[in-house]
Amino acid sequence: MLEYLNHFKIIESLIIIIIVVFLKVMITNSLRKIRIKFGFQKARVIIINRIITFILYSTTIVIIAFIWGVDEKQLLVYISSFLTILGIAFFAQWSILSNITAGLILYINYPVKIGDSITVLEKDNNVSGEIRDIGAFFITLKTKEGELITMPNAMILQKNIRYFPE
Repeated sequence: MLEYLNHFKIIESLIIIIIVVFLKVMITNSLRKIRIKFGFQKARVIIINRIITFILYSTTIVIIAFIWGVDEKQLLVYISSFLTILGIAFFAQWSILSNITAGLILYINYPVKIGDSITVLEKDNNVSGEIRDIGAFFITLKTKEGELITMPNAMILQKNIRYFPE
């Protein structure tokens, strides 16, 4: 009887994995079509695809854990403990959390995008360059001299910016 249940769990797990792979392919193709139709930048679609993939795989792991008999209470304790530790780590490094949040804002809802030329207006020293990358913590600018400058995302949101869209 136990052997039959294990075979059944293996089959269920394989079915879930096949469904997830199929969904992943469909989502990737849909995002590619949306990018072409609406003219979104490839880098943004890649990031969105990574976020969706992370959520999809996390959900798959939880579903397979339930199939194999993980108790809901044990899983809830593990997840809440992990989130508590993560929250304490972010609270200890508040600037990191603000840079991640600023990176999301810059990426999703800000007038500048990768490829635009900007000038960060400061009192003593203005910094000009083309946006090469908007990461989780830093924005990377390439100056006319070919130098790469990284600036914290939170700083970009706090300063006045002059930009020249393409």
